[in-house]
Amino acid sequence: MLTYDLKARGSQPLYHYLYRCIRRDIESGRIATDEKLPSKRSLAEHLGISVLTVQNAYGQLISEGYLYSREKSGYYACKLDRRAAAPSPLPLSDSGAEPAPCRVDFTRNSVLSDRFPFASYAKITREILSEKDEKLFSPLPRNGLYELRRAIAGFLLQYKGVAVDPEQMVIGAGTEYLYTLLVQLLGREPVYAVEDPGYQTIGRIYHSMGVRCVPVPLDQKGLSVDALERQGGEIAHVSPTHHFPTGLIMPADRRRQLLSWAEARAERYIIEDDYDSEFRYVGKPIPPLLELDQAGKVIYMNTFSKTFSPSVRISYMILPPGLADRFREKLGFLSCTVSALEQFALARFLSTGLFIRHLNRSVRGYRLRRDAVRRCFQEAFGSGVDILEADSGLHFIARFRCDLSDAEIKNRFWAAGIRINCLSEYYVNKENAPRGRVIVNYSGVEPDALKEALQDVSLK
Repeated sequence: MLTYDLKARGSQPLYHYLYRCIRRDIESGRIATDEKLPSKRSLAEHLGISVLTVQNAYGQLISEGYLYSREKSGYYACKLDRRAAAPSPLPLSDSGAEPAPCRVDFTRNSVLSDRFPFASYAKITREILSEKDEKLFSPLPRNGLYELRRAIAGFLLQYKGVAVDPEQMVIGAGTEYLYTLLVQLLGREPVYAVEDPGYQTIGRIYHSMGVRCVPVPLDQKGLSVDALERQGGEIAHVSPTHHFPTGLIMPADRRRQLLSWAEARAERYIIEDDYDSEFRYVGKPIPPLLELDQAGKVIYMNTFSKTFSPSVRISYMILPPGLADRFREKLGFLSCTVSALEQFALARFLSTGLFIRHLNRSVRGYRLRRDAVRRCFQEAFGSGVDILEADSGLHFIARFRCDLSDAEIKNRFWAAGIRINCLSEYYVNKENAPRGRVIVNYSGVEPDALKEALQDVSLK
C-alpha cells in the first residue's frame, strides 16, 4: 500500500501533493511499469483522506500519461519511455533572460483569410435561413446530415479519386472528439500506436481516455512496421500522405506492408489521419491509404480546419463497413455535435463547386507564401541551410549545417524575436532525434517581416 506523509504537503492542495508523490514514485521506478495501484477507496481509507482527493490525483496522473485504467480492473503505471507526452521544450537561454518580443511565429499555423470567399458563404447562409427548412429545427442523424456526408463523398471522389459510401461517414466537432468516439468503438484494451515523432496531442488524448499508447519510430519510409510489430501495437494511428512534423510521404510499398500487418489479425486497424494533405504543390494530390484498403482495415479521418476555417469545427471519419455497423449498434444513441446550420451551409458550399475553387486559390496562395519564406531562409543562411519536405502541407523542415545544439539554435532565433520549434522536441525517444532541424510553419508568416528579422540571427 502506498504511504505518504501528508503533513509535509505545506500549502499545496492535498490532491496535488498526492499526485506529485505518486508521480515521483513512478518516475523513480518505485512503482513499476504496469504495476496495479490501490483502488481509490482503499487508498483513501489507508491515508485517511476522501475518495474525491484520490480520484482527482489519479485523474491528473492519467491525463499526463503516468497512469492508465482498465475497465473493471483498476489503475496501472505507464512505462515512461513509452509515454506520448507533449513536446519537451528546449531551454531558451542559459542566463534565464526573457526572449525578445515576437516578430515572426513559426510555432503555429493559420489560414489565408484574405482568400476566403466571405460574400459567397454569407449568401449561402442567408439562403438556407430564408428557406426555413424544417430540417434546421429537427434532430440530426447520429452520424451527421446526409446532405453533408454526400457532398464530402463527392469531393473525395472528384479531388482524390476515392469512392466512399456516405452511410459509413461520421461527422463530428473536431478530430479530438472523433478520437474519443473511436476509443469507445474499438475499446480500451487494444494497444494504440502513434508515430514518433508525431503530433503529440493525439497520444495525450488516448492517454486521457485510459488506453495504453506506445510511440513507434519512423524510418525514411514512415512508420516502421517491424517496430510496430515488436511493440505490440494493435491500432496504428498514422499520417501517410503528409506526416507532421517530418513532412514524409509514405511510399506505396510501405503502405502495402502496413495494410498486410493490419490484415494479419482481425482486431487490428489503421487510423489514417489525412491532415492538410490537400495542399500539394507538385503533381496531383496523393490518394489516401484508404484507396488501397480491400479488407476493411482503414479508418479515414480528415478535417476542414485548414482547408476552410479553424473556427468551423467540422471533421469527419469514414469507417469500414464492419465498424460502421458496430457504431450503429454501440454508439447509435449519440447525437451529432455539429449544428444543422453549419452542416447545411458547408454541404452547399461543397456541392456548388465553391469549395473546390476556394481550395485551388488557397493552394496557389500557400505556394507563393512557401516560395517567399524559402527564399528568405536561403538568402539569410546560403549554403548553411537545406530546405526539406516542402512539396506538401503548410510547413517544411529547415536543416542547418552548423555545430550548435538545438537549444542554442532555438535560443538564437528567439533572441531575434522569431518563434521556432526544433524537430527533436516532437520525439518521445530523444536518442532517435536528428539535430539542427527546425519546423517552419509558414502559412501565417509575412515574408517582409521575416526577411528583416532573419538579419538578426547568427548561427556561427
